[in-house]
Amino acid sequence: MENNNQQLSVLEKVGYSLGDFAANLVFQTLVTFIAFYYTDVFRIPTSSATSIIFICGLLGAFAFNPIIGILADRTKTRWGKFRPWILWTSVPFGVLSLLAFTTPDFDTDGKVIYAFVTYLLLLFVYSANNLPYAALSGVITGKMKDRNSMSSYRFVAVMIAQFIIQALLLPLVLVAGDGDKAAGFEIVMTYLAIIGTVCFIITFLTTKERVLPVSEKASTIKEDLQDLVTNVPWIIMLVVTVLVFITLALKGGTYVYYFKDYADKAEMVSFLEAIGFNSFIAGVQNYFPNFFWPDDPATSAFSLFNASGIIFMIIGIFFSKSLADKFGKRNVFGLSLFVSTIFILAFYFYPKDAIGTMFTSQILHGFFYGISTPLLWAMIADVADFSEWKTNRRATAIIFSAMIMGLKVGLTLGSALVTGILDSVSYNPDLVTQSAETVNGIKLAVSVYAAIPFLIACACLFAYKINKSMENTIESDLAERRAQGASVSMA
Repeated sequence: MENNNQQLSVLEKVGYSLGDFAANLVFQTLVTFIAFYYTDVFRIPTSSATSIIFICGLLGAFAFNPIIGILADRTKTRWGKFRPWILWTSVPFGVLSLLAFTTPDFDTDGKVIYAFVTYLLLLFVYSANNLPYAALSGVITGKMKDRNSMSSYRFVAVMIAQFIIQALLLPLVLVAGDGDKAAGFEIVMTYLAIIGTVCFIITFLTTKERVLPVSEKASTIKEDLQDLVTNVPWIIMLVVTVLVFITLALKGGTYVYYFKDYADKAEMVSFLEAIGFNSFIAGVQNYFPNFFWPDDPATSAFSLFNASGIIFMIIGIFFSKSLADKFGKRNVFGLSLFVSTIFILAFYFYPKDAIGTMFTSQILHGFFYGISTPLLWAMIADVADFSEWKTNRRATAIIFSAMIMGLKVGLTLGSALVTGILDSVSYNPDLVTQSAETVNGIKLAVSVYAAIPFLIACACLFAYKINKSMENTIESDLAERRAQGASVSMA
């Protein structure tokens, strides 16, 4: 057995992080644009889009995830349990991410069927790829500090992918399609699919699986499931994961409507001019005459708004490891999540011409949420350690499969809420100006409704008992058991 306490190299941390970069090129597109794509690009009725997102999402969460988790934990190859899955799914992931954002010329029923099938298949391959990828973080190293460090690398990569999608995707779509959003999505997603496939292969090649269970006896599926339902920290983190991703999908999917249908366009132009954005674009065009940036102020403001939040998320991530090492993951995660929620809630109260205030709130939200971002998955890896510590059995993939299930449930509910709320307030993509009822629904979705799951998640953490002291105890006890197991196996 390899030494699971060895220091991880920068190459391995970067290589591992590229897997999340690749997955998030697609995941962030789903979070930010799936509702907009279905309603405004593919032109599916909002009620049909809600059904597609909801039904496919729940099938993906409750049907695909447990199956993949059970299979991954029982996979045995010379490359390990989890790394092969990343390799096997790399090409299908790329192909399906392209097909899901391709717009064939079907009638309405044909479009609904096509969207349902491609979205469902994409969620299946996402499970088969991202679940083993997430579980891999629990077996690359047994050292808590290395996990915190690896999570920071990983979520810097996530933020870069998020920046590309949230800040640049819509302008790139307009440029690539020469104003035709449907053609633009197909072109841009082709390039993203190729990049993602290459990154998955690099992750496979640069990582190793080191942490092996002490017991050589394979656990049964019944034992794995029993360990889950009696693992209180796992239950809490499952609920927290669902709630976090409801908020991320709801606010992320509604911002594009917030800027398109609520924020004052004249004030957006003035703001962009005042901060020098328009001058910057003009300067770039002087040096690169073929460079094109969309003239729509809502697109520019929306992209810059997302970019500013992401940049400060990345800054927040750099504070995450040191704070978690000092105060424990639970405390830092809960406090930073709570503070970030305040700046989400505030969006309901901003007048439509307060563009600068909106940006300031986004920056502050981004910074505090960035501190919490790496800690969620590091805490889930700790839950896998807690389970092994209590039972002497390790079922990493099924624990992570449940969390990916929570992610998908949250993503499904949040995304379905976007289209569901739009449908309930009579959103019409063909109207230049939406009704007051529609605009108020958009404001509520991006602020009050989005803040509620985050606040409930913060409250749940009071029952999560893996604090800094317990982290240290679990790490030292498991290290001692593994050392004894290695000695016995060598004897």
